[in-house]
This record gives sequence, C-alpha cells and structure tokens, in this order.
Amino acid sequence: MDLQKEKIALLTGGYTPERGISFKSALNVAEKLDRKRFEVYLIYIVPEGWYYESEGGVRHAINRHDFSLALPQGIVHFDVAFICIHGVPGENGCIQGYLELTGIPYTSCRQQAAALTMNKFFTKAAVSHLPGLHIARSVIINAGSSALEELRGAGLRYPVFIKPNTGGSSIGTAKAANEEEAWAALDTAFDVDYSGQIIVEEYIEGTEYSVGAFLRDGAVEVLPPSEVISEREFFDFDAKYGSSSPVDITPGRIAGPALDELRTLVSAVFRALDCHGVVRIDFIQERVSGRFFFLEINTIPGQTDSSFIPKQLRAAGFDVSAFFSQLIDEAYRLVPKITV
Repeated sequence: MDLQKEKIALLTGGYTPERGISFKSALNVAEKLDRKRFEVYLIYIVPEGWYYESEGGVRHAINRHDFSLALPQGIVHFDVAFICIHGVPGENGCIQGYLELTGIPYTSCRQQAAALTMNKFFTKAAVSHLPGLHIARSVIINAGSSALEELRGAGLRYPVFIKPNTGGSSIGTAKAANEEEAWAALDTAFDVDYSGQIIVEEYIEGTEYSVGAFLRDGAVEVLPPSEVISEREFFDFDAKYGSSSPVDITPGRIAGPALDELRTLVSAVFRALDCHGVVRIDFIQERVSGRFFFLEINTIPGQTDSSFIPKQLRAAGFDVSAFFSQLIDEAYRLVPKITV
C-alpha cells in the first residue's frame, strides 16, 4: 500500500444482467488510470457480497459502515469511488446515496439525478419542455394491470418499441409490428425488469445518434456524435456486444445546422437533468421531418475500448487516461456535504 498515492475504489459488477459489461468497462478503466498517481482497487459489488479480490483469489470484504477495506498490510480508506456499475445499484442512485452518506466522492451524476434518469418515462417527462426536443408518444404498463387494455387505450401507432422502464443495454427490448407481437414482447420485458414497469413507445424511423457529454470548467463539453449502424432491426444487446460488424460511425455523418442543433439539445438535456461525470444521450433524427427525438440517457456509459465514449474521446483528440483523471478531479470538487 503506497501512502503517497490516491486510493481509488473502482466499482464493478451489479445485480442485473449488465454485470458482464460492467466487468469489461472496469478492466479497461483500470488499465487506463494513471498508476503513478492512483492506487486502484477493483471492488466487486455483486449479490454474493462487496469485496476486493487480492492475488491468489482471496476475497476481502468491504466494511459497509464506512466503505473501508481491511487488508493484511493495513486498512484502506478510499479517496474516490470510480463507478463502473451498469444498471442496479450503480445507475439508479443507490450506490450514489450510500457514498454520499459515507462522505466519499464519486464519479457520476448525483443521487437524485441518477434515480430520476434510471426511469425512462420520468426522464422523458423531465426534458419534454426543452425547445426543439421531441418525444415519441408512449405509455407505461404496470405489472399486474390489464396490459392489453392499457395498450389499446393509449392508441399508439404500430410498430412500437417495448422496453423495461428501468433496464439497460437493450436487454428485454423488442420491436412489435402488431398487437400479437406486442403481447409476447411484454411478457419478455416483464421477465427482466425489476421495477415492474414497461414503457411502450411509437417507433420513429430515422438515424440514431449517441452523444457523450461532460462538464469541463463548468461548461458542458459535447463529444462528436456516434451514428449507430446495425444490421439487425434495431440496436439490441446482440448488436451492441455480440456483433463482429461495425456498430457505429464516429464521428457520425452529420454536419452543419443539424449537428449544431443536436449539440444544443445534448447540452440542454445535460443541464436539465443536472448531470455530472460523463453521460451518453441517445436521439433519433426522424428521416421525414429531420426532427430530433430524445430516446434516453445513460449516466454510467460503457468504458470498453469499443464503447461509444472512448471512441468519441479519441475522435475529439482527448487522451482517455487523462480524461479519467479529470473525472476523478471533478469528483473531489463535488464532495457531498451530508448532515445526519
């Protein structure tokens, strides 16, 4: 244990099927973090427990009272938590709230923003007032309700997308061309969504863009957009993580006033949702009208080398290692002040 280096708890794992992607993101971040400055501990937050695994596979439990780590050479008190947990509990505000109570700085949106943005339906409502931003018509279906009647009552135009309201990585997401397909897709979505809510929204035909953004010196920095390319019917989990074909063009084939408009919308959404750290915001530009429709925001975006954010950082000329250091520096400036 080097007393001169800052102690970073690199959080990975989670309680959802996105756990595997979290592991990959965390390993890439661990590789990129400046080891001259930081001493990095990979902390697993999984259903089996919270622990650090030392050489030889020995697991050392995290003391959840103060988020410290007892090792044979001494007790580690972490300076910053770098969150790489996709899904629950890393993106829904649970880990953020815990870290705020223990007084440990962390790299992501604050607790309230994380809890809000995990809910797709609430997020759309929170940004629907923004000028120039469009929202596809949608309805929430609750577990135990008369799903088919609610869907019919909404009067949505087919095809529709059916998504777990608090899910990620497109797990459980399906496109339905008619009522019969929608019924089957609802069953699948309910199987993977812990919240018991499914969002059904009208399909918008157009080009999808995924755009990273972060704060630098108090201003929102918008990264070059990635244009999503998929050989499948939509950008599902297999297209994102199982395809050997390119899934994006970074920077995307968008320029001029359309690019300016997209960047303005990204910045506006970032501000409206009180974001911190680095986020990724997804839009579709409708082919017929050119209007931008907001899809969702990801407050703990993937950080593998093939993920959108690292690609966009490189396209913008950023050094990825230096960027991760910048996120940690921002975390120090946002140390939570909680009185209990």
